Amino acid sequence: MVSAMNTLRKFVSYYAPYKTVFFLDLLCATVISAVDLVYPQLLRILTSTLFTKNSAVILHTLPFLGGGLFLLYTAQSLCKYYVSYQGHMMGANMERDMRQKLFTHYEKLSFSYYDKNNSGQMMSRIVADLFDISEVAHHTPENLFLSAVKVIGSFVFLFFINRKLALPLAVIVLLMFFVSLRQNRQMRRTFMENRKKIADVNVSVQDTLAGIRVVQSFANEDVEQNKFSKSNNAFLKSKDENYRCMGLFQSSNLFFQGMIYLATVVFGGFLIAHGEMQAADLAVFALYIGIFISPIQILVELMEQTQKGMSGFKRFISVLETEPDIQDSPHAKPLLHAKGEIEFEHVSFRYGKEGGEILSDVSFRIRAGTSVALVGPSGSGKTTICSLIPRFYEAGSGQVKVDGHDVRTVTLQSLRRQIGIVQQEVYLFWGTIRENIAYGKPDATDEEIIAAAKRAGIHEFIESLPDGYDTFAGERGTRLSGGQKQRISIARVFLKNPPVLILDEATSALDNDSERLVQQSLDELTKGRTTITIAHRLSTIRNADEIFVVANNGIAERGTHESLLQQNGIYARYYNMQFG
Repeated sequence: MVSAMNTLRKFVSYYAPYKTVFFLDLLCATVISAVDLVYPQLLRILTSTLFTKNSAVILHTLPFLGGGLFLLYTAQSLCKYYVSYQGHMMGANMERDMRQKLFTHYEKLSFSYYDKNNSGQMMSRIVADLFDISEVAHHTPENLFLSAVKVIGSFVFLFFINRKLALPLAVIVLLMFFVSLRQNRQMRRTFMENRKKIADVNVSVQDTLAGIRVVQSFANEDVEQNKFSKSNNAFLKSKDENYRCMGLFQSSNLFFQGMIYLATVVFGGFLIAHGEMQAADLAVFALYIGIFISPIQILVELMEQTQKGMSGFKRFISVLETEPDIQDSPHAKPLLHAKGEIEFEHVSFRYGKEGGEILSDVSFRIRAGTSVALVGPSGSGKTTICSLIPRFYEAGSGQVKVDGHDVRTVTLQSLRRQIGIVQQEVYLFWGTIRENIAYGKPDATDEEIIAAAKRAGIHEFIESLPDGYDTFAGERGTRLSGGQKQRISIARVFLKNPPVLILDEATSALDNDSERLVQQSLDELTKGRTTITIAHRLSTIRNADEIFVVANNGIAERGTHESLLQQNGIYARYYNMQFG
């Protein structure tokens, strides 16, 4: 119960910026309900007063009566317009606010979160869940208020007309309420399960479409169809349970509504037979039963919608309550104008609490402006060392320092602005080549973008394209070759102009010609910067100021290319394997 109230309190907090619209929406809902309640009572009064008088009085009064009703229904229509338009816009604005907050939080989450969660599930939360939440945000308060006014108002009038007939109806409504409450719990469970299953469908779609070239190259369309079929059928099964609960919920409510009509006819006839009720009053009573039943049907539909929305909101909250593993400390200061000195002091690291130790008591120092290469077997910790410098992951113990500052004492944004990374797998965003290069400096001028492209050796190629720098790169740069994409990523780093550079297998996936061109760009890029290069091709790192051989959870060997060959150790063995 505490958790439910806490969730509700968080949900209500999103109404705060739109409280004026919210209260006007409720006011309009009250007017709409009140007008519906007035008509039967007005008809009852007229049939016993005005319509019993002579024709002259009736005809004289009718224009005033018609004018009053015209104004009443005009006001009701204007209120309905406000509720339908501004009420929905309030929900859409709240949806936008939640989506923005969720996206911003996604960007704050550490790499460890993305290691464990699928982007398809994240997409489900940011699109499908939030749409249902926005529908609840608009419809729930308005319909609850509208229905409450109608139900309470009609019940009051029913008791005024004949309390003996109203009492059995009250008993049926209470019984209906308790049955609905019990079924509501079952629906809540099925809607939450439904949310999980549709997220699995999104995962399957996203995974297959992102890897469609691999799927088709292996002719494995049938394999992917079978995987999708499993998640699709699991979603259908959850919908089957979902709709079964909805069917029971709706049918039982319809049954109780029928019992209300049955009680009205049977008990009303009984009271008329005993002279305790007029037949005309029973007709008006029936009108109020119609007004009473209408909001109950709305509430039935609203419960289904609310369960969908609140299931989505709980998933939304679960993400927002996930704290990033890596955050700025309260007293973090910006790191400005770094020179690029890197130091590890007794650093140890493991991935997760259950994972084995990747680095153990690692210590080294890289002087500013020098180049260091990391070599070693896959999984030895080369990429981990590079990931600890910009704090993509947090060291388990020890200190990682930049210019003598522990990276935990400086702000993340300022730290990462001092570091440029060129990876083996280049990610180009949806957009033009110009936009992709400018990602290194969003406010860069055209002259700066062109200068960066020239230094990366890609300017002439871009100019040869039909639309030049405005050429669309395709999703993830599919219209460009590996070497072209790599040089665009290098141009980004030229624009960023960081003092520290990390090259993570930057040329290992390229052919010889592309590698030669990219290596020329990298040679230009590394001038005057502290450079850490991860490489399997030892020919690309022979001129490094120092080479670290990463093995056995730490630095097994270190030295220049020549000194390591003389040691005749791990590095010498790698070198001889590559060059015979």
